[in-house]
Amino acid sequence: MPGPAPTADGPPATLRDVADAPFVHETAIVEAGAEIGTGSRIWHHTHVRTGAVVGRDCTIGKNVYLDAGVSVGAGVKIQNNVSVYSGVTIADDVFVGPSAVFTNDRQPRAFVPDWEITPTLVHRGASIGANATIVCGVEIGEYAMVGAGAVVTRTVAAHALVVGNPARSIGWVCRCGRTVQRDPATRPVTECPACPQPVGSV
Repeated sequence: MPGPAPTADGPPATLRDVADAPFVHETAIVEAGAEIGTGSRIWHHTHVRTGAVVGRDCTIGKNVYLDAGVSVGAGVKIQNNVSVYSGVTIADDVFVGPSAVFTNDRQPRAFVPDWEITPTLVHRGASIGANATIVCGVEIGEYAMVGAGAVVTRTVAAHALVVGNPARSIGWVCRCGRTVQRDPATRPVTECPACPQPVGSV
């Protein structure tokens, strides 16, 4: 069996290099200056703008828009039809459900040329449900869970479960994602029955 072919820069790529290379579907647009980590997959009709950074081992679904300057950590899964605009930082192991959207301007006007980006930060391990809207200027805490269709207008605490419009806390979730307490006013101290880690573990 023949070995890997030589590259334009000289020595042949190893089989590991080939296996770890990011996959970009032929219909996707990845602009020059965007960075895609090893092992990541960019699917149909996705658009990654110049200056966007996608970490290793990410899955970026169909028809996703990653704006200039967006930062996506390692191991992130962004489902179909998600829009992530400039000013958004997504940490490692975050899940973003289909058709979720982030905003970046608190006073949007089509005719105002001078506007400021308001940043948004999604911390490690958080999950955002389908069709959720994340209004700019908030933080979503580590391993928090945002319910489908929620409109997040305020910062979400680590491990909090929030739903509704505007999103409100209805309990707490474990690192594994299971709901462990339905009283949002009391921080859980018990261990999750489904996994060995304390609920507050991050």
